[in-house]
Amino acid sequence: MEKELRILLSEEGADPERVADLTNYLREELLQLDVDDVTAVPGEEVPPGARAVDVTQIGSLLVALGTSATALSQVVTVLRGWLGRSHHARPSLRLALDDDVLDISEASDDQVAAAFDLFVQRHSTVESQT
Repeated sequence: MEKELRILLSEEGADPERVADLTNYLREELLQLDVDDVTAVPGEEVPPGARAVDVTQIGSLLVALGTSATALSQVVTVLRGWLGRSHHARPSLRLALDDDVLDISEASDDQVAAAFDLFVQRHSTVESQT
């Protein structure tokens, strides 16, 4: 069964263009992995004349993990590195796989590593049982 990981990227105080740029850079990195695809999640259409942009829709990616046993681990490794390179303005990430959600925001590098490791472990255990 095809697994899909939803990633939501946000950054407090960032304008929509910055979030879009960050999301595009992350997407390009993820496309280098052994995943089937990485697509931007289309947001709802903005009504004519509306000025508000939903930044959460701009920062959404859907990663088709395919059948690779290591795809999720590879994605998490890229995300850890990506967060580690964001020193001055650290973005927040939300990962959702099946009914499991992981929020990363204002955490130390050690806390991020532990949270990601646990997330991968939970899904590796589930996959090995099916």
